Amino acid sequence: MARRPFEKPVPGELFVWVKRISWIELAIFAGLIAFWLLPGFDTATMLFGWAHGLGFIALCVLIWVACIRKEAPYTLLAATLTPVGPVGSVIGIELIERKGWGVGETTGFADAGDANRA
Repeated sequence: MARRPFEKPVPGELFVWVKRISWIELAIFAGLIAFWLLPGFDTATMLFGWAHGLGFIALCVLIWVACIRKEAPYTLLAATLTPVGPVGSVIGIELIERKGWGVGETTGFADAGDANRA
């Protein structure tokens, strides 16, 4: 059965990777902030800065692919692109998992009876 263009995304296998990479990127970002605030860690700040920059781009691309595959809502991509970066993606993922914001039900395929419900 073909997917309809306006149906809500359903978290799948790629969403699990989005969650893992978001937490890793958040840890790298926290390390960058810590080394940036502490004096005398110029090399560590540079390394964590590069790791955060490349990791953040990879995270955004991964979330974009998940959005295209209908495994994540576009609001997660928007939350990631806020100035707080990986903090926004982790908060967005938690809201999706705990409240079900922006995603459809994960229980199998919708049949004709489900399509008639509002």
